[in-house]
Amino acid sequence: MSVGGGGGDDAPMNDMNTTPLIDVMLVLLIMFIITIPVQTHAVKLDLPPPNNQPNQVDPVFNQVDIDFLSNIYWNKTEVDMPTLRSYMKQAAAMPTQPELRLRPEGLAKYDAVNKVMAEAQKAGLTKMGFVGNEAYAN
Repeated sequence: MSVGGGGGDDAPMNDMNTTPLIDVMLVLLIMFIITIPVQTHAVKLDLPPPNNQPNQVDPVFNQVDIDFLSNIYWNKTEVDMPTLRSYMKQAAAMPTQPELRLRPEGLAKYDAVNKVMAEAQKAGLTKMGFVGNEAYAN
């Protein structure tokens, strides 16, 4: 029986030995890392279908012509009103908006010109000018 303090080598240990527990945990961790299949990191995107048409919106300026039959031309290509609307939205979405040059013929109906101007305003175009006004001076 030992009396006194120090607790010699014969004293019972109060702490649990965690070394075998850590060894077992490391072995299990390595086994899980090896057996987990390698996952492929893929992000699924729903992309729009490819558009084979060339871009019809010029980044500098676009010209809209209206003839006497109320046909509308975007950069000398005849378009209908929904197509014109989409071109104007594309132009308005550009970082620097291109100028929209409106060129109606002398015999063009005011209603057609008014509709084009209203669509430009709805699309958010802010730069618009009239071209060919000198023909109406006489």
